[in-house]
Amino acid sequence: QVQLEESGGGLVQPGGSLRLSCAASGSIFSINVMGWYRQAPGKQRELVASITRGGSTNYADSVKGRFTISRDNAKNTVYLQMNSLKPEDTAVYSCHADGTTVVAGIYYGGMVYWGKGTLVTVSS
Repeated sequence: QVQLEESGGGLVQPGGSLRLSCAASGSIFSINVMGWYRQAPGKQRELVASITRGGSTNYADSVKGRFTISRDNAKNTVYLQMNSLKPEDTAVYSCHADGTTVVAGIYYGGMVYWGKGTLVTVSS
């Protein structure tokens, strides 16, 4: 009952920038943590960055200083600003959210949702 819709992926040259967005919609009561994961071909999915409702952030070491995660709680939207992109950043980036949904007056906590993913390609 909750959908995550990502946007902003695409092709960019090394050193360039992209901004990913992920908007949550549906039977949302509250969202705790929102984040971005990525999976490159032949590799395991890894956490890129996450942010709590209060604004606490966490980054993978490989993106610290280059990527910035932020969120708009009123819009249930999370953003990932990616600067100084490298070819090794090429991957499918997926949005993740966990929180509480409400359906027919019943609250369901500990729910986890994923977006379908958006491809980021860094290449000259």
